[in-house]
Amino acid sequence: MIQLFHLFKNFGPSIALGDLNLRVHEGEFVFVTGPSGAGKTTLLRLIFGAEIPTSGHILINGVNLSRISRLKLDLLRRKIGFVFQDFKLLPKKTVFENVALALEVTGEHPSFIRKRTHRTLKLVGLAEKEKAYPLQLSGGEQQRVAIARAIVKDPLILLADEPTGNLDSDLTKDIMILFRSIHLKGTTVVIATHSRELLEDTAQRTVFLHNGRIVGKK
Repeated sequence: MIQLFHLFKNFGPSIALGDLNLRVHEGEFVFVTGPSGAGKTTLLRLIFGAEIPTSGHILINGVNLSRISRLKLDLLRRKIGFVFQDFKLLPKKTVFENVALALEVTGEHPSFIRKRTHRTLKLVGLAEKEKAYPLQLSGGEQQRVAIARAIVKDPLILLADEPTGNLDSDLTKDIMILFRSIHLKGTTVVIATHSRELLEDTAQRTVFLHNGRIVGKK
């Protein structure tokens, strides 16, 4: 599903990622971990197509991101959900509107958008919060909205950047239960985290980054 070959990413003279080789299989659940500055966020942004590698290749479902047009890249990105650490919700739009927007930009029919958005908000336990605004929600609820927005398109791949970084222990457990339920539906999940709590009791494959390089796997 995701293949990285000799992937490098530089920002000026700084090497963010160096010679990464990695394969994530369809339907797999993988953690990417490492200290701050290890390159976790950069890696996810490259997989999502939001950054261009300095060299090397990224294949998503067999498609080489460096060899397709911008239009085809935009179409491919519709199959990838991204959960940001800082949520990136629009404060002047309701919960429903924030989630529905992900479908509106793809030109879906309004009736389909309504049904799919209602269904997804019910899945993440926010059916009663549809008319609320982000600033009226707790941090955990805002994160659930961000997850709903990422999965409302039924993506093949779900990427999450420090999705529990701002949450307490109980909320972290709730969010991880939600991610695992999404994974059980067949979605390939890649989570970047520096949280030891998430990694202590997991049987999922874990990739360790340090200074932009893979230094271990388990």
